Amino acid sequence: MKTRFIVSCLSLLMGALAAQAADELRTALTNRVDEAKRTVGIVVGTIQAEGRQVIGHGRLAKADPRAPDGDTLFEIGSITKVFTSLLLADMVERGEVKLDDPVAKYLPETVKMPTRGDKQITLRDLSMHVSGLPRLPNNMKPADPGNPYADYDPQKLYAYLARYELTRDPGDKYEYSNLAAGLLGHALSRRAGMSYEQVIRRRVLEPLGMTNTSVTLSERQKQNLAIGHDSGLAPVKNWDLDALAGAGALRSTANDMLTFLAAHMELSDTPLKAAMRRMRSDSRPTETTNLRVALGWHISTQFGMELVWHNGGTGGYHAWAGFDPAKRKGAVVLCNSALDIDDLGQHLVEPQYPLRKWSPPVVRKEITLEPKALQTFVGKYDYGQRKAILTVTEEGGHLFAQLTGQPRFEIFPRSQTEFFWKVVDAEVKFVKDDKGKVIKAIHQQEGGRIDAPRIE
Repeated sequence: MKTRFIVSCLSLLMGALAAQAADELRTALTNRVDEAKRTVGIVVGTIQAEGRQVIGHGRLAKADPRAPDGDTLFEIGSITKVFTSLLLADMVERGEVKLDDPVAKYLPETVKMPTRGDKQITLRDLSMHVSGLPRLPNNMKPADPGNPYADYDPQKLYAYLARYELTRDPGDKYEYSNLAAGLLGHALSRRAGMSYEQVIRRRVLEPLGMTNTSVTLSERQKQNLAIGHDSGLAPVKNWDLDALAGAGALRSTANDMLTFLAAHMELSDTPLKAAMRRMRSDSRPTETTNLRVALGWHISTQFGMELVWHNGGTGGYHAWAGFDPAKRKGAVVLCNSALDIDDLGQHLVEPQYPLRKWSPPVVRKEITLEPKALQTFVGKYDYGQRKAILTVTEEGGHLFAQLTGQPRFEIFPRSQTEFFWKVVDAEVKFVKDDKGKVIKAIHQQEGGRIDAPRIE
């Protein structure tokens, strides 16, 4: 009798804790969608041995009242890199490539890869972001800034590689790089003799049963695609990637992503088990405290546990996926705006990670400035210890800003010296001296401030 009583009490306690967690989650989703109005729709999925759960809140678009669910498609951005590294690990398992193969081995003979001394960039270096290549190539000049990767083709990639000079040895230091991950996907697809989309579908998606994940969407999938939005919740274009597809081209759903996590946590048995184990068995520290990088994944070590994760962001979407390999508990969060939702995913896997409460974004009214006035802000601004440069350019009566390693985005005037981004909730104020010359830029975002002196 006593044993049964204890079990019953435990069951009641677990049920109460589950109800409390569900209430907390509903409060968090309501805060982000309805109160703070930071996104139009959001879907959250959790998975563990006992099963999976998916909750959607909001709508697919302002003009589409349907609530997002487990089969709603979102751009997952840089989470694509995990799929690319899984393909690499699988090719290693099959004996098709080696981790320490130079990437040049899988590119046309005419392509000149950057080297440093006798050190060449390897497939492992690309996957672990230690190649020495920058976040993005500086010859990205998109015809459409709203779709910045679409026209970056292999010829432009090869031209950049041929003239780039490494500033440190490959394998020496972690530096997150979309260029490196994109190059990895390009090289592996060449090794497989098919496009990136084809090889990922055949070697990863189909074996895992991920039937609703792809680069190119069918007509049916397009009907279930959540529309992306900028920080002001205006609809934006979807992103398409060419040569750098391996860095961020995939679209997926919460249900498919939970299937992906289930395979990595070995809640299901798949042909890719050995490759998935290989991915996490090879890791190294980064310069960030409590953060390691593995093949494709990042691994945070806090609160006495390991959190294996990756996030992704495009112009109108943000995504997060991660899991605790010891407890075999995972979560995925997908939203159709540039809202940072990493804290929500982390908290769902490990409640000791704090959950943020959002306030409504600042309402900024755009004004019009003459091209001559815009020209005064053109230049480069040094972000100092962040080791980044903000490059400001004027084109066709519009002002654009590009931070090192990021795409170029238009910034919009709200006063004679203050501008704001629409893709994120951020603004920059240009400061002039007594003679009217711009001497620095002040970047403000999410409560933080960066004073950046003008250097050109």
